[in-house]
Amino acid sequence: MSEVTELSAASKQKLVSDMKVVVADAEEILRATAGVAGDKMGDLRERIGERLRDAKLRLADAEAALVDRTKAAARATDDFVHENPWRAVGVAAAVGLLLGVIIGRR
Repeated sequence: MSEVTELSAASKQKLVSDMKVVVADAEEILRATAGVAGDKMGDLRERIGERLRDAKLRLADAEAALVDRTKAAARATDDFVHENPWRAVGVAAAVGLLLGVIIGRR
């Protein structure tokens, strides 16, 4: 289950990063078309600007939630290691052994 959580967190972080790029590109398009006249262009720029502001707010909220979850997972891991130091050492040794066997076969 922790692997799924890690993958999910990584994919969410990638999504946040990708969305930041999209927002930045859209803002650049808005700046580039600022000199284009016309009522339709003005309305379109205004609507896109509003949607970009909304997207930035939602993106900031999603990023904050992701950071909070990551910190909570780190705290839980830290608590586990402090409460069960020998079990943590055993798990780390087993993982190291497993990785050594996998790498040794290549």
